[in-house]
Amino acid sequence: MSQRHRALTAFGSNLRRKREEKKLTQEKLAEKADLDPTYISGIERGVRNPSLLSIVRIAKALGTTASDLSRGIEGRRVVSNEAS
Repeated sequence: MSQRHRALTAFGSNLRRKREEKKLTQEKLAEKADLDPTYISGIERGVRNPSLLSIVRIAKALGTTASDLSRGIEGRRVVSNEAS
């Protein structure tokens, strides 16, 4: 699994958890953020790479911050021991 994919999956998990805490459906969140419900679904599944502006809109609709939704998405990098 690539680093990018792990980050997208982690972001999507954070988003889903926060949305469920607020007891919102994907459709209701999409409406509040002025986005398409299928886009929210794709983000939650880690198959969409949302823009910064979309992240800010989603965070605002959830009453949280972009940094809160991004918490822990960096993961660990694999460091090669091979000489370059």
